[in-house]
Amino acid sequence: MEPPCCFALELPGCTLAHFAVGEQAPGARPDPRVAALLGPPGRSYSLSVPGAGGAGARVRAARLHQHLRQQLRRGPFQRCELRRLLGYRPDGGAGALQHGFLLRDPRDSPDTRQALLALLDACPEAPRPRLAEFSGDPLCQLWRRPWERRDSRGWRQLGGERVGPAPEPALHPVVRDLPSAGVFPHREAARAVLEACTSFLPEARAVLDLVDQCPKQVQKGRFPVTVIEGLDATGKTTVTQSVSDLLKAVLLKSPPSCISQWRKIFDDEPTIIRRAFYSLGNYIVASEIAKESTKSPVIVDRYWHSTATYAIATEVSGGLQHLPPVHHPIYQWPRDLLKPDLVLLLTVSPEERMQRIEGRGMEKTREEAELETNSIFRQKVEVCYQRMENPGCHVVDASPSREKVLQMVLSVIQNNCN
Repeated sequence: MEPPCCFALELPGCTLAHFAVGEQAPGARPDPRVAALLGPPGRSYSLSVPGAGGAGARVRAARLHQHLRQQLRRGPFQRCELRRLLGYRPDGGAGALQHGFLLRDPRDSPDTRQALLALLDACPEAPRPRLAEFSGDPLCQLWRRPWERRDSRGWRQLGGERVGPAPEPALHPVVRDLPSAGVFPHREAARAVLEACTSFLPEARAVLDLVDQCPKQVQKGRFPVTVIEGLDATGKTTVTQSVSDLLKAVLLKSPPSCISQWRKIFDDEPTIIRRAFYSLGNYIVASEIAKESTKSPVIVDRYWHSTATYAIATEVSGGLQHLPPVHHPIYQWPRDLLKPDLVLLLTVSPEERMQRIEGRGMEKTREEAELETNSIFRQKVEVCYQRMENPGCHVVDASPSREKVLQMVLSVIQNNCN
């Protein structure tokens, strides 16, 4: 028997509720929060993007998902409640993940249904979104009824599938998909994503041309390489500049200057495209590190750890408890990327970081803005940083005075790179 299709629904407080459609999943207990969100009064709808296969299909699915999110925050949908919804199969079959949304209309207005069907009509190309709605019956059971397009004859609603409980999986369902969706294990995986973007994103071809000029295998020189990581406003830029001056080291940044002018363009794209851009930037930086470390010490302002931590924190819904566990392979350094001698992670308290941000007055990326407004997202990024391995991060408290922080950073570098 085919395993039931299960869903992970993000709730207030970044908790997750799981439910199944079709056959009841074994060993599951009913979750009253599911009935409260899917049943009457009001009406709930699921809107999802079919699971994708290769890089091109994944890129198209991710862009469609982003388009749907933007549309579901406009017009008649503004009166509805919008939540992340992830469809998956417990057996983890290929292409089983379906990223989407739960739209809760407290008024059960027919205008909402019509607006959703019109939204689907405006998405004629594959992959087409899948729409279903939930309803209850006199026996207090929940049902999910998909909508199907009948070519020129409009839409029709199919028969219902019963909604039942599903056990929480041992590992968040999206984790097994991360190596193809943002935490790329090697250069070619990230390259395939940007290759799929060249038809609509000219800058992707420019990045690929620069990457292809870099050797696929590079080695570090005899001088030490230190990476300094940290959330925005932890003093990272000041520390990297000061340390490089004191050590007479070359200062490099990721993304490198040759592609940083396109950062804003890629930051507006879905996670898979954004992370491919930053991942390939790391390989360009690796080529620069290999060259410069033959002549002097090298300090790097961000590198692979930033790319991976933000991807994990963004894609794994829910709270800290849903992150991949310690020592999971997703936290391992890519085998084909030049490895630094030392990685330092600068940290400050959330209150101090906010004060520094307010004083900067700089334009923020989408993720930087979310760090400020979403404390759970910030904590997820911080936890992921500290779970990185091979190499891990040496945590440095950046709250004291600038001189004190520099002394601590120099001491760690001297103790670990001599």
